[in-house]
Amino acid sequence: MTIAQELASQENIHSDVIFPPGDLYSDEPPLETELHLRQIILLLTCLEWLWRDRNDFYAAGNLTIYYSPRQLKSEYFRGPDFFVVLGCERKTRKSWVVWEEDGKYPNFILEILSDSTAKTDRNLKKEIYQNTFRTFDYLWFDPYTLEFAGFHLVDGEYQPLQPDEQGYLWSQQLGLYLGVHQGLLRFFTADRQLVPTPEETADQRQQRIEQVEQKAERLAAKLRELNIDPDTI
Repeated sequence: MTIAQELASQENIHSDVIFPPGDLYSDEPPLETELHLRQIILLLTCLEWLWRDRNDFYAAGNLTIYYSPRQLKSEYFRGPDFFVVLGCERKTRKSWVVWEEDGKYPNFILEILSDSTAKTDRNLKKEIYQNTFRTFDYLWFDPYTLEFAGFHLVDGEYQPLQPDEQGYLWSQQLGLYLGVHQGLLRFFTADRQLVPTPEETADQRQQRIEQVEQKAERLAAKLRELNIDPDTI
């Protein structure tokens, strides 16, 4: 086959491929620091593991939310660092398009502060999430200074969430606390137990197995001291 024939063959192959419109995809800039990425992955991993048996929510990070009143993806969009929508189908999405999701906005939003975004997160985004999104729970966190604050929508206006004695903030929408643990924001259950990652769950299970085995070994040793063969019991 000549080069010309090979190119013609490739063109015929690619002519059958239908590419989706580019505006279907998220349009968010890269994350600013490694800590931002780690924080988003940690929250997403823990929530999806905790809710692994649920199919009525969508959680994502650094993904565009399109909410133009004219249903145009070229205007009116924001990309929260982490957000959760309740009462929707659990499936993958290229972006969150409000008018294609029965008008649903996020129930929970978290912004991760940085030097370049903190002012916007504390002011403009807070105003948008309060007045347009009507997002019930809005929190922000700085992984470097550990600044942590949150708000809950009451009668259309954000009221500050009051931290408990451990500094945790309660998310009414998620039914979970959020608090700083080893320098990063984590979820905690209503009784303030840390929501683990799958790896942490496996480690805890292995530790319990080892503890049971050690207890059995100690019991067997004690029985042998009493001239009792533990294998005959």
